[in-house]
Amino acid sequence: MKFYVIGDVTVDHLYHLEHLPTPGADISPRRSTMQPGGAGGTISVTLARLGHSVTLAARVGDDPFAEYALAQVRESGVSESAIQRDADHLTSTITVMQTPGGERAMISDGAANRQLDPAKLKKKDIEGADALIISAYSLTEGPQRDYSLKAIETAKAAKKPVPVFIDLGSGAVNKVGTKLVQDVVGADYLTLNQNELLALTGTHSLSTALTQLGKAGVNNVAVKVGKRGSVVWTPEETELVDAVPPEKPVLDSTGAGDTFTAAFAHAILSGQSLAQAARAANAAGALAATAVGAQSQEITTADLDRALSK
Repeated sequence: MKFYVIGDVTVDHLYHLEHLPTPGADISPRRSTMQPGGAGGTISVTLARLGHSVTLAARVGDDPFAEYALAQVRESGVSESAIQRDADHLTSTITVMQTPGGERAMISDGAANRQLDPAKLKKKDIEGADALIISAYSLTEGPQRDYSLKAIETAKAAKKPVPVFIDLGSGAVNKVGTKLVQDVVGADYLTLNQNELLALTGTHSLSTALTQLGKAGVNNVAVKVGKRGSVVWTPEETELVDAVPPEKPVLDSTGAGDTFTAAFAHAILSGQSLAQAARAANAAGALAATAVGAQSQEITTADLDRALSK
């Protein structure tokens, strides 16, 4: 299958702490590392490792971090034909602080990614894809937003319409709020976590939020609900899909949600039902969390099959 992915590539600075710092505090991490990351990069790398042909649309600076941010993208065979270079903005970076109890704080700089030039979008690349996947961070602001909306329009208008997957992120919802709904209604499939769903719709219950999305025009939703797994929803049915715990201990949740989205799209395009796709995504997201860094844990179809057979 051919996937066209629009999303950030970043350099992630990861700090594992006993507790999040208070203002003015000076604390030492239990562990720290630097890894390639970003939703677009992680989704692309995961899909490529699952055997797909992937083109990633992102923008990096003309700086040393650019090559590091793209290291796994390049190694996994993702096409860089839609990667843009920016002489005026730095490659995006994210600082992630997380505790053993699951608390997390992030400092994110969209930088070069937000400058993705829509004039360089090639319609034939979208029309020739089997699916378009967009990280909602790409819909927040700047030229990157215009690029993403243009891509959705192209996918919908293609002679053979290209299915659109949109994955939300807390940062995107926090920045845009409920106005983001008007953009995500263009998705054939929407993936997000429980907190993002409630913030997106301005509601306080999953059922109310999902009903509201349905009225807006979204028909297929997968909601990540942590250790419980995920909930899949259509206007006709709702189903809780159990988690698939990994055999190895969880070390780092960075990028697990992006891996979930990639595996979900992989399974849908492989002909699986919404619930089957969600279970595969649950397994992939859990596997991703057994290594430090968003793209460190390689996940193949054999790995997924093995996890799902238990």
